[in-house]
Amino acid sequence: MIDTTDDNEIHDVVVVGAGAAGLNAALVLGRARRRVAVIDAGEPRNAPAAHMHGFLSRDGLPPATLLELGRAEVARYGVRLVRDRVERIDPRPRPEDGAEGALDDGLGSGRTAEAGPGYHVRLTGGSVLRARRVLVATGLRDELPGIPGVRERWGRDVLHCPYCHAYEVRDQPLAVLGTHPGAVHQALLLRQWSDDVVFFPHALDLTADDRERLAARGLSVVEGQVERLVVDGDRLRGVGLADGRVVPRDAAFLFPRMVPHDELLAGLGCARDDNGWVTTDRAGRTSVSGVWAAGNVVDPRAQVVAAAGMGSAAAFAINTDLLEEDVERAVGRHRATAAVTATATLTAAATVTGTADATGAAEVTGAAGGSVRDGGDGR
Repeated sequence: MIDTTDDNEIHDVVVVGAGAAGLNAALVLGRARRRVAVIDAGEPRNAPAAHMHGFLSRDGLPPATLLELGRAEVARYGVRLVRDRVERIDPRPRPEDGAEGALDDGLGSGRTAEAGPGYHVRLTGGSVLRARRVLVATGLRDELPGIPGVRERWGRDVLHCPYCHAYEVRDQPLAVLGTHPGAVHQALLLRQWSDDVVFFPHALDLTADDRERLAARGLSVVEGQVERLVVDGDRLRGVGLADGRVVPRDAAFLFPRMVPHDELLAGLGCARDDNGWVTTDRAGRTSVSGVWAAGNVVDPRAQVVAAAGMGSAAAFAINTDLLEEDVERAVGRHRATAAVTATATLTAAATVTGTADATGAAEVTGAAGGSVRDGGDGR
C-alpha cells in the first residue's frame, strides 16, 4: 500500500527511489527499528523487461513482481511508502542559528537537536519530509539511439546486458550495433552464447586491433550505416542498412548512453569523479555529511542483485552513523541530568546546614559534566 499522507514525524532515514537498492536498504533499516520513508515515483528502469536474471532464488522473476514483493516486505516492518517525486533536498536549518524549521529532538520538549546533519525532503506534491539521513537510490535512464525499431523493441529482443539476457537468446543469430565505444567488447563477450554474431560498426571507426580481435573470435563485420531494425509479426527479423540490405537477425544488442538520475545529489553538492559520476565510499557515503547513494545512480554496472547489496551496505553504514549520534546525545542528556541532580543535592544539604556554598555547587556541577543542551536520539 502506498502512503500519500504527510505529517510532522522526523524520519531517521528517507530513501529516495524504490528499486532494488532503495527497497533493500529500507528492509534492513526497518528491521533495525528505524523510522524510514521510501519515496517512489513508480518509474523503474527495467520496466520494459519481462524477466530479470542472475539474482539467486529470483532468477526469471518479472521485475515488477520483485518490486511488489519488496514493497510488501518493507511495509511489514513499518516502513512508509510514499508515491510521489522528490523535487529537492535541503539541508535543515541549523538549530544553533535559531532557525525556524530546525528538527525537534523527538521527545516532545520543543527543544532542538544539536548534533548531526538533517534534511528537508521536498516532494512535488507539496509535502515536506524531515529526515536525519538521506539515501538516494534513483537509478539511471537509458538514452537510446534514434534508429527506428530500437525503442519499440527495447527490453524484448533489443537488449543491453549479456549477463542479463544473452542466455535467453543463446545459439540464435545475434547482432551488435556499434552505437557506443563499448560495443566491441560486448560483441566479443556475446560469442560465448552464440557462434553467429554479426558486428555492425555503424557510427564507430574500428581500429586494426578491433578488427583482428573480432575476426579471431569468429565474428563477422558488416559495414554500412544502420538505418532501421526490421520487425515483422511482433518479432525482430533483421538489421536494415542504408544501402537497402537486410541482414537477418533474431536479437540485437547495443550499449545505451546511461545517464544517472543524480539531480538531487548535484543539488546537494556531492563530489564527482573524472567521468562525472557521483563518488561514494564502499558503503555508499557521499562527500556530503548525512547523504548516501546506492545502485545505478552511482554505478551503471550494478545489476539488480548488486544494487540490492549496495542498498544493504548503505543501510548498515547509515544505522551505524545514527547510532553514534544517538549515543552522543544520550551521553549529553546523561551528563545534564547528573549535573542537575548533583546541584540539587548540594543545595538541599546546604539549606539544611545553613552553609550554602555557591562555589562548591559550581564545582559539583562541573564534575558531573556541566550543563549540556539536550538533544534527541531520533527514537
